[in-house]
Amino acid sequence: MRASRFFISTLKEAPSDAEIVSHKLMMRAGMIKRLGSGIYTYMPTGLRVIRKVEAIIREEMNKSGALELLMPVVQPAELWQETGRWDKMGAELMRVKDRHGRDYAIQPTSEEVVTDVVRTEVKSYRQLPLNFYHIQTKFRDERRPRFGLMRGREFTMKDAYSFDRDLEGMQKSYQIMFDAYVRIFNRFGLKFRAVAADNGAIGGTGSHEFHVIASTGEDALVYCPDSDFAANMEAAEALAIGERTAPAEDMKKVPTPGKTKCESVAELLSLPLARTVKTIALTVENDNEGKVSKQYFMLLLRGDHELNEVKVGKVAGLANHRFSTEAEIQEVYGTVPGYLGPVSPKQAVTVVADRTVANMSDFVCGANEVDAHLTGVNWGRDLPEPIVADLRNVVEGDASPDGKGVLAIERGIEVGHVFQLGTAYSEKMGATYLDENGKPAVLQMGCYGIGVTRILGAAIEQNFDDKGIVWPDALAPFQLVLCPMGLDRSELVKEQTEKLYAELEAAGVDVILDDRGLRPGAMFADWELIGVPHRVVIGERGLKEGNLEYQGRRESEATAVPVADIVGFIKGKLGQ
Repeated sequence: MRASRFFISTLKEAPSDAEIVSHKLMMRAGMIKRLGSGIYTYMPTGLRVIRKVEAIIREEMNKSGALELLMPVVQPAELWQETGRWDKMGAELMRVKDRHGRDYAIQPTSEEVVTDVVRTEVKSYRQLPLNFYHIQTKFRDERRPRFGLMRGREFTMKDAYSFDRDLEGMQKSYQIMFDAYVRIFNRFGLKFRAVAADNGAIGGTGSHEFHVIASTGEDALVYCPDSDFAANMEAAEALAIGERTAPAEDMKKVPTPGKTKCESVAELLSLPLARTVKTIALTVENDNEGKVSKQYFMLLLRGDHELNEVKVGKVAGLANHRFSTEAEIQEVYGTVPGYLGPVSPKQAVTVVADRTVANMSDFVCGANEVDAHLTGVNWGRDLPEPIVADLRNVVEGDASPDGKGVLAIERGIEVGHVFQLGTAYSEKMGATYLDENGKPAVLQMGCYGIGVTRILGAAIEQNFDDKGIVWPDALAPFQLVLCPMGLDRSELVKEQTEKLYAELEAAGVDVILDDRGLRPGAMFADWELIGVPHRVVIGERGLKEGNLEYQGRRESEATAVPVADIVGFIKGKLGQ
Protein backbone atom coordinates (compact mmCIF):
# COMPACT_ATOMS: atom_id res chain seq x y z
CA MET A 1 0.00 0.00 0.00
CA ARG A 2 1.23 3.49 -0.87
CA ALA A 3 0.28 6.31 1.47
CA SER A 4 -0.53 8.56 -1.48
CA ARG A 5 -3.23 6.08 -2.51
CA PHE A 6 -4.50 5.52 1.03
CA PHE A 7 -6.64 7.83 3.19
CA ILE A 8 -4.72 9.32 6.12
CA SER A 9 -6.36 12.06 8.16
CA THR A 10 -4.64 12.79 11.47
CA LEU A 11 -5.37 15.53 14.00
CA LYS A 12 -3.03 17.32 16.41
CA GLU A 13 -5.80 17.66 19.01
CA ALA A 14 -8.66 15.33 19.91
CA PRO A 15 -12.26 16.59 19.64
CA SER A 16 -13.63 17.97 22.91
CA ASP A 17 -16.12 15.11 23.33
CA ALA A 18 -13.37 12.45 23.35
CA GLU A 19 -13.06 11.30 26.98
CA ILE A 20 -10.58 8.46 27.40
CA VAL A 21 -7.20 7.70 25.84
CA SER A 22 -8.44 5.21 23.23
CA HIS A 23 -11.25 7.52 22.12
CA LYS A 24 -8.89 10.48 21.79
CA LEU A 25 -6.20 8.56 19.94
CA MET A 26 -8.58 6.83 17.53
CA MET A 27 -10.13 10.18 16.64
CA ARG A 28 -6.72 11.84 16.26
CA ALA A 29 -5.38 8.93 14.19
CA GLY A 30 -8.36 9.18 11.83
CA MET A 31 -9.56 5.64 12.57
CA ILE A 32 -13.14 6.55 13.44
CA LYS A 33 -15.48 9.46 12.69
CA ARG A 34 -18.48 10.21 14.89
CA LEU A 35 -21.81 10.11 13.06
CA GLY A 36 -24.16 10.30 16.04
CA SER A 37 -24.30 9.49 19.74
CA GLY A 38 -22.45 6.18 20.15
CA ILE A 39 -22.37 5.60 16.36
CA TYR A 40 -19.16 5.78 14.34
CA THR A 41 -17.93 5.39 10.78
CA TYR A 42 -14.88 3.13 10.68
CA MET A 43 -12.35 4.84 8.44
CA PRO A 44 -9.90 2.81 6.30
CA THR A 45 -7.15 2.69 8.95
CA GLY A 46 -9.52 1.60 11.70
CA LEU A 47 -11.28 -0.90 9.44
CA ARG A 48 -7.94 -2.58 8.66
CA VAL A 49 -7.52 -3.25 12.38
CA ILE A 50 -11.08 -4.59 12.63
CA ARG A 51 -10.48 -6.96 9.71
CA LYS A 52 -7.33 -8.29 11.39
CA VAL A 53 -9.27 -8.90 14.61
CA GLU A 54 -11.96 -10.70 12.63
CA ALA A 55 -9.44 -12.81 10.72
CA ILE A 56 -7.83 -14.14 13.91
CA ILE A 57 -11.25 -14.88 15.40
CA ARG A 58 -12.40 -16.69 12.26
CA GLU A 59 -9.28 -18.83 12.07
CA GLU A 60 -9.58 -19.97 15.67
CA MET A 61 -13.34 -20.44 15.55
CA ASN A 62 -13.05 -22.54 12.41
CA LYS A 63 -10.18 -24.51 13.96
CA SER A 64 -12.40 -25.26 16.96
CA GLY A 65 -15.09 -26.78 14.71
CA ALA A 66 -17.55 -23.87 14.78
CA LEU A 67 -19.50 -23.14 11.58
CA GLU A 68 -19.97 -19.61 10.31
CA LEU A 69 -23.38 -18.33 9.25
CA LEU A 70 -24.90 -14.86 9.21
CA MET A 71 -28.05 -13.97 11.11
CA PRO A 72 -30.11 -10.82 10.47
CA VAL A 73 -29.73 -7.54 12.31
CA VAL A 74 -33.53 -7.03 12.37
CA GLN A 75 -35.42 -9.81 14.19
CA PRO A 76 -39.16 -10.47 14.71
CA ALA A 77 -40.49 -9.57 18.14
CA GLU A 78 -42.28 -12.93 18.39
CA LEU A 79 -38.99 -14.75 18.98
CA TRP A 80 -37.99 -12.38 21.78
CA GLN A 81 -41.46 -12.69 23.30
CA GLU A 82 -41.09 -16.48 23.44
CA THR A 83 -38.15 -16.13 25.84
CA GLY A 84 -39.58 -13.14 27.73
CA ARG A 85 -36.67 -10.90 26.79
CA TRP A 86 -38.85 -8.53 24.74
CA ASP A 87 -39.91 -7.03 28.07
CA LYS A 88 -36.97 -8.03 30.24
CA MET A 89 -34.30 -6.29 28.13
CA GLY A 90 -35.88 -2.90 28.75
CA ALA A 91 -34.87 0.26 26.91
CA GLU A 92 -31.52 -1.13 25.70
CA LEU A 93 -33.42 -3.22 23.15
CA MET A 94 -34.16 -1.03 20.12
CA ARG A 95 -37.69 -1.77 18.95
CA VAL A 96 -39.03 -0.78 15.54
CA LYS A 97 -42.21 -1.36 13.52
CA ASP A 98 -42.39 -2.17 9.84
CA ARG A 99 -44.94 -0.66 7.43
CA HIS A 100 -47.50 -3.24 8.53
CA GLY A 101 -47.18 -2.30 12.19
CA ARG A 102 -45.35 -5.50 13.14
CA ASP A 103 -42.78 -5.29 15.93
CA TYR A 104 -39.09 -6.02 15.39
CA ALA A 105 -35.91 -5.80 17.43
CA ILE A 106 -32.59 -4.49 16.20
CA GLN A 107 -30.51 -7.29 17.61
CA PRO A 108 -28.10 -6.83 20.51
CA THR A 109 -27.47 -10.60 20.41
CA SER A 110 -28.93 -13.65 18.64
CA GLU A 111 -29.86 -16.41 21.08
CA GLU A 112 -33.48 -16.45 19.93
CA VAL A 113 -32.71 -16.49 16.21
CA VAL A 114 -30.11 -19.25 16.37
CA THR A 115 -32.35 -21.35 18.62
CA ASP A 116 -35.14 -20.97 16.08
CA VAL A 117 -32.76 -22.12 13.33
CA VAL A 118 -31.75 -25.21 15.25
CA ARG A 119 -35.23 -26.20 16.43
CA THR A 120 -36.42 -26.29 12.83
CA GLU A 121 -33.32 -27.95 11.34
CA VAL A 122 -32.01 -30.38 13.98
CA LYS A 123 -34.08 -33.51 14.52
CA SER A 124 -31.71 -36.23 15.69
CA TYR A 125 -28.89 -36.73 18.18
CA ARG A 126 -26.78 -37.74 15.17
CA GLN A 127 -26.67 -34.06 14.11
CA LEU A 128 -25.09 -33.00 17.40
CA PRO A 129 -22.96 -31.35 18.66
CA LEU A 130 -23.27 -28.12 16.67
CA ASN A 131 -21.68 -24.71 17.07
CA PHE A 132 -22.74 -21.80 14.87
CA TYR A 133 -21.10 -18.37 14.91
CA HIS A 134 -21.31 -15.10 13.05
CA ILE A 135 -19.62 -11.69 13.07
CA GLN A 136 -22.37 -9.15 12.81
CA THR A 137 -23.46 -5.60 13.61
CA LYS A 138 -25.21 -5.23 16.96
CA PHE A 139 -27.15 -2.36 18.50
CA ARG A 140 -27.79 -1.59 22.16
CA ASP A 141 -29.51 1.66 22.98
CA GLU A 142 -27.18 2.67 25.79
CA ARG A 143 -28.52 5.32 28.15
CA ARG A 144 -25.15 7.11 28.13
CA PRO A 145 -23.03 6.19 25.11
CA ARG A 146 -19.45 7.18 25.93
CA PHE A 147 -15.78 6.36 25.60
CA GLY A 148 -15.86 5.95 21.82
CA LEU A 149 -15.95 2.29 20.82
CA MET A 150 -15.82 1.15 24.45
CA ARG A 151 -19.49 1.89 25.12
CA GLY A 152 -21.07 2.72 21.79
CA ARG A 153 -24.58 1.90 20.63
CA GLU A 154 -23.70 0.28 17.31
CA PHE A 155 -20.82 -2.19 17.37
CA THR A 156 -19.54 -5.41 15.83
CA MET A 157 -19.54 -8.63 17.82
CA LYS A 158 -18.67 -12.23 17.20
CA ASP A 159 -21.27 -14.42 18.86
CA ALA A 160 -21.31 -18.21 18.78
CA TYR A 161 -23.87 -20.72 20.04
CA SER A 162 -23.27 -24.39 20.82
CA PHE A 163 -25.94 -27.11 20.95
CA ASP A 164 -25.40 -30.44 22.70
CA ARG A 165 -27.30 -33.54 23.75
CA ASP A 166 -26.59 -33.30 27.47
CA LEU A 167 -24.89 -31.32 30.22
CA GLU A 168 -21.60 -33.16 29.81
CA GLY A 169 -21.56 -32.38 26.10
CA MET A 170 -22.36 -28.72 26.71
CA GLN A 171 -19.53 -28.44 29.23
CA LYS A 172 -17.15 -30.01 26.72
CA SER A 173 -18.23 -27.49 24.05
CA TYR A 174 -17.80 -24.72 26.60
CA GLN A 175 -14.23 -25.81 27.32
CA ILE A 176 -13.44 -25.96 23.60
CA MET A 177 -14.63 -22.36 23.25
CA PHE A 178 -12.80 -21.25 26.39
CA ASP A 179 -9.57 -22.69 24.99
CA ALA A 180 -10.22 -21.04 21.61
CA TYR A 181 -10.65 -17.69 23.35
CA VAL A 182 -7.34 -18.10 25.14
CA ARG A 183 -5.65 -18.72 21.77
CA ILE A 184 -7.44 -15.73 20.22
CA PHE A 185 -6.35 -13.27 22.89
CA ASN A 186 -2.82 -14.65 22.91
CA ARG A 187 -2.67 -14.10 19.16
CA PHE A 188 -3.93 -10.54 19.60
CA GLY A 189 -0.78 -9.91 21.65
CA LEU A 190 -2.74 -8.49 24.58
CA LYS A 191 -2.29 -9.02 28.29
CA PHE A 192 -5.60 -10.49 29.43
CA ARG A 193 -7.23 -12.45 32.22
CA ALA A 194 -10.17 -14.88 32.16
CA VAL A 195 -12.32 -14.59 35.28
CA ALA A 196 -15.39 -16.33 36.66
CA ALA A 197 -18.43 -14.09 36.20
CA ASP A 198 -22.13 -13.63 36.85
CA ASN A 199 -24.44 -14.55 33.97
CA GLY A 200 -26.50 -11.36 34.20
CA ALA A 201 -29.24 -10.78 31.60
CA ILE A 202 -28.08 -13.64 29.34
CA GLY A 203 -29.02 -16.25 31.93
CA GLY A 204 -27.67 -19.77 32.35
CA THR A 205 -25.58 -21.64 34.88
CA GLY A 206 -21.97 -20.47 34.63
CA SER A 207 -19.72 -18.09 32.73
CA HIS A 208 -16.29 -16.53 32.33
CA GLU A 209 -15.37 -13.04 31.20
CA PHE A 210 -12.22 -12.22 29.25
CA HIS A 211 -10.68 -8.89 30.24
CA VAL A 212 -7.86 -6.91 28.69
CA ILE A 213 -5.77 -5.61 31.59
CA ALA A 214 -5.64 -1.80 31.67
CA SER A 215 -5.39 0.73 34.48
CA THR A 216 -8.30 2.64 32.90
CA GLY A 217 -10.59 -0.43 32.90
CA GLU A 218 -14.10 -0.08 34.32
CA ASP A 219 -14.13 -3.55 35.88
CA ALA A 220 -12.31 -4.73 39.01
CA LEU A 221 -10.75 -8.17 38.54
CA VAL A 222 -10.02 -10.29 41.57
CA TYR A 223 -7.31 -12.95 41.46
CA CYS A 224 -4.92 -14.87 43.64
CA PRO A 225 -1.24 -14.52 42.60
CA ASP A 226 -0.50 -17.90 44.20
CA SER A 227 -3.23 -19.94 42.49
CA ASP A 228 -5.53 -20.10 39.47
CA PHE A 229 -8.42 -18.35 41.21
CA ALA A 230 -9.80 -15.38 39.23
CA ALA A 231 -13.25 -13.75 39.18
CA ASN A 232 -14.80 -10.39 38.49
CA MET A 233 -15.86 -8.31 41.47
CA GLU A 234 -19.52 -9.29 41.06
CA ALA A 235 -18.77 -13.01 41.31
CA ALA A 236 -15.77 -13.13 43.67
CA GLU A 237 -16.69 -14.92 46.89
CA ALA A 238 -15.90 -12.97 50.07
CA LEU A 239 -15.00 -15.22 53.00
CA ALA A 240 -15.78 -14.32 56.59
CA ILE A 241 -13.13 -12.29 58.39
CA GLY A 242 -12.33 -13.12 62.01
CA GLU A 243 -14.09 -15.35 64.52
CA ARG A 244 -16.86 -14.38 66.87
CA THR A 245 -15.70 -13.94 70.46
CA ALA A 246 -17.65 -13.82 73.71
CA PRO A 247 -19.24 -10.44 74.57
CA ALA A 248 -16.89 -8.16 76.51
CA GLU A 249 -19.15 -5.08 76.70
CA ASP A 250 -22.68 -4.21 77.72
CA MET A 251 -24.92 -2.77 75.04
CA LYS A 252 -25.24 1.01 75.48
CA LYS A 253 -27.01 3.78 73.65
CA VAL A 254 -24.67 6.69 72.92
CA PRO A 255 -25.46 10.11 71.47
CA THR A 256 -24.13 10.64 67.93
CA PRO A 257 -25.70 13.94 66.84
CA GLY A 258 -25.52 14.45 63.08
CA LYS A 259 -23.34 11.37 62.58
CA THR A 260 -25.06 9.36 59.84
CA LYS A 261 -21.97 7.69 58.33
CA CYS A 262 -19.98 4.87 59.88
CA GLU A 263 -16.77 6.84 59.30
CA SER A 264 -17.99 9.82 61.36
CA VAL A 265 -19.42 7.56 64.11
CA ALA A 266 -16.12 5.69 64.40
CA GLU A 267 -14.22 8.97 64.60
CA LEU A 268 -16.57 10.35 67.27
CA LEU A 269 -16.27 7.21 69.40
CA SER A 270 -12.52 6.79 68.74
CA LEU A 271 -13.07 3.28 67.41
CA PRO A 272 -11.77 1.48 64.31
CA LEU A 273 -14.17 1.67 61.37
CA ALA A 274 -14.10 -2.15 61.33
CA ARG A 275 -15.99 -2.16 64.65
CA THR A 276 -19.01 -0.47 63.06
CA VAL A 277 -21.90 -2.04 61.14
CA LYS A 278 -23.90 -0.24 58.48
CA THR A 279 -27.50 -1.04 57.70
CA ILE A 280 -29.12 -1.02 54.27
CA ALA A 281 -32.91 -1.17 54.06
CA LEU A 282 -34.51 -3.02 51.15
CA THR A 283 -38.10 -3.53 50.05
CA VAL A 284 -39.55 -6.36 47.99
CA GLU A 285 -43.00 -5.89 46.47
CA ASN A 286 -45.04 -9.01 45.76
CA ASP A 287 -48.05 -8.92 43.43
CA ASN A 288 -50.52 -11.67 44.31
CA GLU A 289 -53.44 -11.51 41.86
CA GLY A 290 -53.38 -7.73 41.80
CA LYS A 291 -52.87 -7.32 45.53
CA VAL A 292 -49.46 -5.83 46.30
CA SER A 293 -47.74 -6.69 49.57
CA LYS A 294 -44.36 -5.57 50.84
CA GLN A 295 -41.56 -7.40 52.60
CA TYR A 296 -38.79 -5.52 54.35
CA PHE A 297 -35.19 -6.64 54.62
CA MET A 298 -32.28 -5.22 56.56
CA LEU A 299 -28.78 -5.92 55.22
CA LEU A 300 -25.79 -5.57 57.52
CA LEU A 301 -22.25 -4.86 56.35
CA ARG A 302 -19.07 -4.01 58.22
CA GLY A 303 -18.54 -0.25 58.11
CA ASP A 304 -15.53 -0.43 55.79
CA HIS A 305 -17.07 -2.88 53.30
CA GLU A 306 -19.13 -2.24 50.15
CA LEU A 307 -22.40 -3.87 49.13
CA ASN A 308 -22.37 -6.23 46.14
CA GLU A 309 -25.82 -5.90 44.56
CA VAL A 310 -25.40 -8.93 42.30
CA LYS A 311 -24.86 -11.10 45.37
CA VAL A 312 -27.83 -9.50 47.11
CA GLY A 313 -30.07 -10.50 44.19
CA LYS A 314 -29.14 -14.15 44.80
CA VAL A 315 -30.27 -14.17 48.44
CA ALA A 316 -33.58 -16.02 48.84
CA GLY A 317 -36.47 -13.57 48.46
CA LEU A 318 -34.33 -10.67 47.19
CA ALA A 319 -34.31 -11.28 43.43
CA ASN A 320 -36.60 -8.27 42.84
CA HIS A 321 -35.46 -6.00 45.65
CA ARG A 322 -35.19 -2.23 45.64
CA PHE A 323 -33.84 0.24 48.15
CA SER A 324 -36.46 1.33 50.66
CA THR A 325 -37.81 4.85 50.42
CA GLU A 326 -37.31 7.31 53.26
CA ALA A 327 -41.03 7.11 54.02
CA GLU A 328 -40.83 3.30 54.30
CA ILE A 329 -37.79 3.58 56.56
CA GLN A 330 -39.61 5.95 58.92
CA GLU A 331 -42.66 3.67 58.95
CA VAL A 332 -40.79 0.39 59.53
CA TYR A 333 -37.86 1.51 61.67
CA GLY A 334 -39.20 4.66 63.29
CA THR A 335 -36.18 6.72 62.30
CA VAL A 336 -34.39 8.23 59.32
CA PRO A 337 -31.57 6.81 57.17
CA GLY A 338 -28.21 6.95 58.93
CA TYR A 339 -29.46 5.63 62.29
CA LEU A 340 -30.86 2.23 61.28
CA GLY A 341 -29.91 -0.86 63.22
CA PRO A 342 -31.00 -4.47 63.73
CA VAL A 343 -31.90 -4.12 67.40
CA SER A 344 -35.66 -3.76 68.00
CA PRO A 345 -36.92 -2.21 64.76
CA LYS A 346 -40.44 -0.78 64.93
CA GLN A 347 -41.82 -3.57 62.72
CA ALA A 348 -40.69 -7.13 62.03
CA VAL A 349 -38.05 -7.26 59.29
CA THR A 350 -35.81 -9.98 57.88
CA VAL A 351 -32.20 -9.38 58.92
CA VAL A 352 -29.47 -10.63 56.56
CA ALA A 353 -25.90 -10.20 57.78
CA ASP A 354 -22.78 -10.47 55.72
CA ARG A 355 -20.54 -13.35 56.77
CA THR A 356 -18.06 -11.00 58.42
CA VAL A 357 -20.76 -9.16 60.39
CA ALA A 358 -22.12 -12.51 61.62
CA ASN A 359 -18.69 -13.10 63.17
CA MET A 360 -18.49 -9.73 64.92
CA SER A 361 -18.81 -9.07 68.65
CA ASP A 362 -19.28 -5.83 70.59
CA PHE A 363 -20.09 -3.93 67.39
CA VAL A 364 -21.58 -0.48 66.85
CA CYS A 365 -24.81 0.05 64.88
CA GLY A 366 -27.69 2.49 64.59
CA ALA A 367 -30.16 2.68 67.47
CA ASN A 368 -33.24 3.26 65.29
CA GLU A 369 -33.36 6.67 66.87
CA VAL A 370 -32.22 9.97 65.43
CA ASP A 371 -28.79 11.10 66.70
CA ALA A 372 -28.12 7.81 68.52
CA HIS A 373 -26.12 4.60 68.03
CA LEU A 374 -25.65 1.43 70.05
CA THR A 375 -22.27 0.14 71.18
CA GLY A 376 -21.38 -3.30 72.53
CA VAL A 377 -24.00 -5.10 70.42
CA ASN A 378 -23.75 -8.90 70.34
CA TRP A 379 -25.60 -11.66 68.52
CA GLY A 380 -27.72 -13.98 70.59
CA ARG A 381 -27.68 -11.73 73.63
CA ASP A 382 -28.98 -8.43 72.21
CA LEU A 383 -30.67 -9.59 69.02
CA PRO A 384 -31.52 -12.87 67.28
CA GLU A 385 -29.06 -14.67 65.06
CA PRO A 386 -29.39 -13.38 61.48
CA ILE A 387 -29.63 -15.02 58.10
CA VAL A 388 -26.00 -15.16 56.94
CA ALA A 389 -24.97 -14.55 53.32
CA ASP A 390 -22.08 -13.27 51.23
CA LEU A 391 -23.13 -9.67 50.58
CA ARG A 392 -19.96 -7.69 50.06
CA ASN A 393 -17.25 -6.89 47.56
CA VAL A 394 -13.92 -8.50 48.34
CA VAL A 395 -11.00 -6.24 49.19
CA GLU A 396 -7.31 -6.66 48.47
CA GLY A 397 -5.72 -8.93 51.05
CA ASP A 398 -8.84 -11.03 51.69
CA ALA A 399 -8.24 -14.77 51.88
CA SER A 400 -8.63 -16.48 48.50
CA PRO A 401 -11.72 -18.75 48.34
CA ASP A 402 -9.52 -21.64 47.21
CA GLY A 403 -7.43 -21.38 50.39
CA LYS A 404 -4.17 -20.82 48.52
CA GLY A 405 -3.21 -17.27 49.41
CA VAL A 406 -4.67 -13.78 49.51
CA LEU A 407 -6.51 -11.81 46.84
CA ALA A 408 -5.20 -9.02 44.64
CA ILE A 409 -7.24 -6.66 42.46
CA GLU A 410 -6.47 -5.11 39.07
CA ARG A 411 -8.51 -3.21 36.49
CA GLY A 412 -9.74 -4.72 33.25
CA ILE A 413 -11.88 -4.06 30.18
CA GLU A 414 -14.36 -6.79 29.33
CA VAL A 415 -13.97 -7.85 25.70
CA GLY A 416 -15.29 -11.41 25.72
CA HIS A 417 -17.79 -13.55 27.63
CA VAL A 418 -18.58 -17.27 27.48
CA PHE A 419 -21.78 -18.69 29.02
CA GLN A 420 -23.10 -22.10 29.92
CA LEU A 421 -26.71 -21.46 29.02
CA GLY A 422 -28.04 -24.94 29.65
CA THR A 423 -31.72 -25.02 28.70
CA ALA A 424 -32.50 -21.37 29.49
CA TYR A 425 -33.51 -20.69 25.86
CA SER A 426 -34.08 -24.12 24.33
CA GLU A 427 -36.74 -25.05 26.88
CA LYS A 428 -38.72 -21.83 26.43
CA MET A 429 -38.54 -22.12 22.65
CA GLY A 430 -39.19 -25.85 22.42
CA ALA A 431 -35.80 -26.67 20.88
CA THR A 432 -35.59 -30.45 21.17
CA TYR A 433 -34.07 -33.43 19.39
CA LEU A 434 -34.77 -37.17 19.35
CA ASP A 435 -32.30 -39.11 21.50
CA GLU A 436 -30.99 -42.66 20.94
CA ASN A 437 -34.28 -44.08 22.19
CA GLY A 438 -36.36 -41.95 19.86
CA LYS A 439 -37.58 -39.74 22.72
CA PRO A 440 -37.55 -35.92 22.61
CA ALA A 441 -34.94 -34.21 24.78
CA VAL A 442 -34.20 -30.50 25.32
CA LEU A 443 -31.00 -29.18 23.77
CA GLN A 444 -28.20 -27.94 26.04
CA MET A 445 -26.77 -24.60 24.89
CA GLY A 446 -23.73 -22.41 25.36
CA CYS A 447 -23.05 -18.94 23.97
CA TYR A 448 -19.78 -17.14 23.38
CA GLY A 449 -19.19 -13.48 22.51
CA ILE A 450 -16.25 -11.25 21.62
CA GLY A 451 -16.63 -7.49 21.18
CA VAL A 452 -14.77 -7.10 17.89
CA THR A 453 -14.80 -3.30 17.72
CA ARG A 454 -14.32 -3.02 21.48
CA ILE A 455 -11.02 -4.88 21.09
CA LEU A 456 -9.63 -1.78 19.37
CA GLY A 457 -10.37 0.50 22.30
CA ALA A 458 -9.17 -2.05 24.87
CA ALA A 459 -5.93 -2.71 22.98
CA ILE A 460 -5.15 1.01 22.86
CA GLU A 461 -5.93 1.50 26.56
CA GLN A 462 -3.25 -1.13 27.21
CA ASN A 463 -0.80 0.05 24.54
CA PHE A 464 -0.11 3.77 24.14
CA ASP A 465 2.45 6.43 25.00
CA ASP A 466 2.77 10.21 24.70
CA LYS A 467 3.23 9.92 20.92
CA GLY A 468 0.14 7.84 20.22
CA ILE A 469 -1.00 4.23 19.78
CA VAL A 470 1.40 1.28 20.09
CA TRP A 471 -0.35 -1.59 18.29
CA PRO A 472 0.68 -5.21 18.83
CA ASP A 473 1.98 -6.62 15.54
CA ALA A 474 -1.09 -8.81 14.98
CA LEU A 475 -3.56 -5.91 15.19
CA ALA A 476 -1.69 -3.00 13.60
CA PRO A 477 -3.26 -1.47 10.47
CA PHE A 478 0.16 -1.98 8.87
CA GLN A 479 3.05 -3.97 10.29
CA LEU A 480 5.76 -1.78 8.78
CA VAL A 481 6.07 1.71 7.33
CA LEU A 482 8.82 2.74 4.92
CA CYS A 483 9.83 6.37 5.39
CA PRO A 484 12.08 7.57 2.53
CA MET A 485 13.97 10.84 3.05
CA GLY A 486 13.81 13.06 -0.02
CA LEU A 487 12.04 10.55 -2.24
CA ASP A 488 11.42 13.21 -4.89
CA ARG A 489 14.99 14.58 -4.76
CA SER A 490 17.24 11.53 -4.61
CA GLU A 491 17.31 8.92 -7.36
CA LEU A 492 19.28 6.60 -5.06
CA VAL A 493 16.62 6.82 -2.32
CA LYS A 494 13.82 6.34 -4.84
CA GLU A 495 15.44 3.31 -6.46
CA GLN A 496 16.23 1.58 -3.15
CA THR A 497 12.79 2.40 -1.71
CA GLU A 498 10.93 0.87 -4.65
CA LYS A 499 13.19 -2.20 -4.61
CA LEU A 500 12.73 -2.75 -0.87
CA TYR A 501 8.97 -2.14 -1.06
CA ALA A 502 8.61 -4.81 -3.74
CA GLU A 503 10.76 -7.31 -1.81
CA LEU A 504 8.78 -6.81 1.39
CA GLU A 505 5.45 -7.22 -0.38
CA ALA A 506 6.72 -10.39 -2.03
CA ALA A 507 7.79 -11.66 1.38
CA GLY A 508 4.23 -11.21 2.68
CA VAL A 509 4.99 -8.22 4.92
CA ASP A 510 2.04 -5.87 5.48
CA VAL A 511 3.91 -2.71 4.51
CA ILE A 512 2.91 0.84 3.65
CA LEU A 513 5.23 3.18 1.76
CA ASP A 514 4.92 6.82 2.76
CA ASP A 515 5.40 8.53 -0.59
CA ARG A 516 3.59 11.73 0.36
CA GLY A 517 6.76 13.86 0.37
CA LEU A 518 6.29 15.11 3.95
CA ARG A 519 9.07 16.45 6.14
CA PRO A 520 10.58 13.74 8.39
CA GLY A 521 9.09 15.14 11.60
CA ALA A 522 5.54 15.26 10.23
CA MET A 523 5.90 11.85 8.60
CA PHE A 524 7.21 10.17 11.79
CA ALA A 525 4.56 11.87 13.94
CA ASP A 526 1.74 10.48 11.77
CA TRP A 527 2.95 6.88 11.99
CA GLU A 528 3.74 7.09 15.69
CA LEU A 529 0.22 8.42 16.29
CA ILE A 530 -1.33 5.70 14.12
CA GLY A 531 0.80 3.16 15.95
CA VAL A 532 2.57 1.19 13.19
CA PRO A 533 4.93 -1.06 15.20
CA HIS A 534 7.95 -1.12 12.83
CA ARG A 535 9.62 1.64 10.79
CA VAL A 536 12.44 1.66 8.27
CA VAL A 537 13.97 4.98 7.21
CA ILE A 538 15.71 5.13 3.82
CA GLY A 539 18.13 8.04 3.55
CA GLU A 540 20.87 8.92 1.09
CA ARG A 541 23.55 9.21 3.77
CA GLY A 542 22.77 5.78 5.20
CA LEU A 543 22.58 4.19 1.74
CA LYS A 544 26.04 5.47 0.89
CA GLU A 545 27.25 3.63 4.00
CA GLY A 546 25.29 0.52 2.97
CA ASN A 547 22.70 0.84 5.78
CA LEU A 548 19.05 1.49 6.46
CA GLU A 549 17.64 2.70 9.77
CA TYR A 550 15.19 0.47 11.68
CA GLN A 551 13.23 1.51 14.77
CA GLY A 552 10.52 -0.35 16.65
CA ARG A 553 7.61 1.69 17.95
CA ARG A 554 8.55 0.91 21.55
CA GLU A 555 12.26 1.59 21.05
CA SER A 556 13.93 4.91 21.87
CA GLU A 557 16.88 4.48 19.48
CA ALA A 558 17.21 3.46 15.84
CA THR A 559 19.35 0.53 14.66
CA ALA A 560 21.51 0.56 11.51
CA VAL A 561 20.84 -2.54 9.39
CA PRO A 562 22.77 -3.45 6.21
CA VAL A 563 20.66 -3.05 3.09
CA ALA A 564 21.31 -6.66 2.09
CA ASP A 565 20.00 -7.94 5.44
CA ILE A 566 16.93 -5.74 5.92
CA VAL A 567 14.23 -8.10 4.58
CA GLY A 568 15.44 -11.01 6.72
CA PHE A 569 15.81 -8.64 9.69
CA ILE A 570 12.22 -7.42 9.34
CA LYS A 571 10.86 -10.95 8.93
CA GLY A 572 12.68 -11.91 12.12
CA LYS A 573 11.12 -8.99 13.95
CA LEU A 574 7.69 -10.09 12.73
CA GLY A 575 8.29 -13.72 13.67
CA GLN A 576 7.94 -14.89 10.06
